[in-house]
Amino acid sequence: MNDPIGDMLTRIRNSQMRGKSTVKTPASRLRAWVLDVLEAEGYIRGYEKTTGADGHPELVISLKYFDGDPVIRELKRVSTPGRRVYAGVKDIPQVRQGLGVAIVSTPKGVMSDAAARQANVGGEVLCTIF
Repeated sequence: MNDPIGDMLTRIRNSQMRGKSTVKTPASRLRAWVLDVLEAEGYIRGYEKTTGADGHPELVISLKYFDGDPVIRELKRVSTPGRRVYAGVKDIPQVRQGLGVAIVSTPKGVMSDAAARQANVGGEVLCTIF
């Protein structure tokens, strides 16, 4: 797999289109850090680490709905393995005039765009959520 974050975001998008309550994805630290930001911002209910039938670690993500519609309306991958997108603290994008969230990988860890501005650090823009 070339793009594990993109794969996880696609699994979340597909599961929400089908109305699933949970989705499984292979576990990694970077995926868990991205899910921590999604949970802190209120886009997912949470996640837990489990072991799959083949013995490999998995993350089970609990998706969140409001009145039958998914809370996440738009989920886009910004930085890809073929084209990395870096932004300084003044260049971090605002998603939908501040209504959405950009997830940024910084030297101080993976955090939301607002937290990165507050910590005065820039980094790689992983994805945007609205």
